[in-house]
Amino acid sequence: MSDARRPRLKVRNATFQDIDAIIALSVRVYGEDHGYTPDMVRGHLAHFPEGQFVAVLDEEVVGYCATFRLSEAIAMAPHTWTEITAGGYASRHEPQGEWLYGMEVCVDPERRRIRIGQRLYDARKKLCQRLGLSGIVFGGRMPGYGRREKQFESAEAYARAVEAAAVRDPTLSFQLRNGFNLLGVLKGYLPTDRESRGYSAHLVWHNPKFGSDAVVRQQVRSGGVPETVRVAVIQYQQRRVVSFEQFCEYVEYFIDVVADYRSDFAVLPELLTLQLLSASPSTLSASESVDLLTTYTPRLRELLSGLAVRYNVNIVGGSHITRIEDGSVRNVCYVCLRDGSIHAREKIHPTPSERSFWGVVGGSEAEAVLTDCGPVGVMICYDSEFPELARHLVDQGALMLFVPFCTDERHGYCRVRYACHARAIENQCYVAMSGNVGNLPNVHNMDIQYAESCILTPCDFYFARDGVAADTTPNTEMVAFANLHLDDLIAARTSGTVLNLRDRRFDLYQTRWRGPRRSG
Repeated sequence: MSDARRPRLKVRNATFQDIDAIIALSVRVYGEDHGYTPDMVRGHLAHFPEGQFVAVLDEEVVGYCATFRLSEAIAMAPHTWTEITAGGYASRHEPQGEWLYGMEVCVDPERRRIRIGQRLYDARKKLCQRLGLSGIVFGGRMPGYGRREKQFESAEAYARAVEAAAVRDPTLSFQLRNGFNLLGVLKGYLPTDRESRGYSAHLVWHNPKFGSDAVVRQQVRSGGVPETVRVAVIQYQQRRVVSFEQFCEYVEYFIDVVADYRSDFAVLPELLTLQLLSASPSTLSASESVDLLTTYTPRLRELLSGLAVRYNVNIVGGSHITRIEDGSVRNVCYVCLRDGSIHAREKIHPTPSERSFWGVVGGSEAEAVLTDCGPVGVMICYDSEFPELARHLVDQGALMLFVPFCTDERHGYCRVRYACHARAIENQCYVAMSGNVGNLPNVHNMDIQYAESCILTPCDFYFARDGVAADTTPNTEMVAFANLHLDDLIAARTSGTVLNLRDRRFDLYQTRWRGPRRSG
């Protein structure tokens, strides 16, 4: 089933065609007297085009990030903004400089609640990693200092208090939360910044991949591997709801939580939306249930997509039983990315229970989903017990496989769990499982649930001892988090104790995906 929407919000490299929009944005942010000129932005793009980014929301430029490269001696020495940026033109760019200098990040004041600044900083970090640079340096504003100047003996004392979390600064605190470290304070950095009294915090971020394995580093430079991906699996308790709005509140609560922990992915369980059937005053038949669930499909898509953009997290939306255009019933996972795009992935292998009770028909397409953390794959519960599907997704480049599941008792859970761990080992990939707990007494096929959600790894020296990056307490509503290092997968695939992917005998066997049959 083809189901995709064009991204609403994306970060991309700036082009010369964006100059007028960037100028207009800088005027909205800084005013007519302090905005950029067209000549300045042309300088940024001419000197270092790959280091300039724009955030675009519905075709409107709402954020701008400017960078250039410098040697360590210059970047770490005391300086002012005018000196180091050559008056805002970035003409001091050194093509062989080992540090990335952060010259500018500005965000439309009317669009400050969808984490645009965070996305721009993330783009800057990815560029640093791709180029194999030592890290990022810049001078950051301290707008809270002007209000508290009399409370501190110096600007540096104020900055250190913010660093110790004794004081909150609206800008510096954000920078520190984003992984930057305080080197000191730059005096006279930007005299026009009255709120900061002309001072700025001298901040640095060290590239964690600098000096890593040569093979992996080449992958990083190619842009295919981000630093670390944080995955959250949500072990969700099914409980009675009285309306779709109440269902939304429960789902948003968990997305809010995982976003606070800066997760890149939030994984919800299979058959998540059967909870909506509990709002009915009577127990519905299978056909009535499917018809009712289908009416919720547009609102569910909008809910998950809106939360993904608002909270800046990619959502693997569990699964939803729905009737599609041709009249057949499918079990569909909506993968809603934080750029606003929506991707539908159908369950390929319905269980005997799904076929007999719900009339679910298996899908026929299994495409990896391209995300800002690389390609990922989705296998819905029973799908994980078929090794050919995981291999097909990994052959498309997936380093992570997401498995929303719903099992009623421990035997069924163990089948899925052991199958998922086998998939992680044989494909040298990560597998994240998310399941339901609780029960819905008046909803068919949701009488009891057993789940122990987890995030699994290959079993090798690069990973956790037992191949479990994170897990949950059985049958308890909770969230498990794990930082997944994708370069560890690359290293394991090239120099691990065993090389499952490399050592396949293509001369003897192969997996060939036939896909849907088409007439004509």
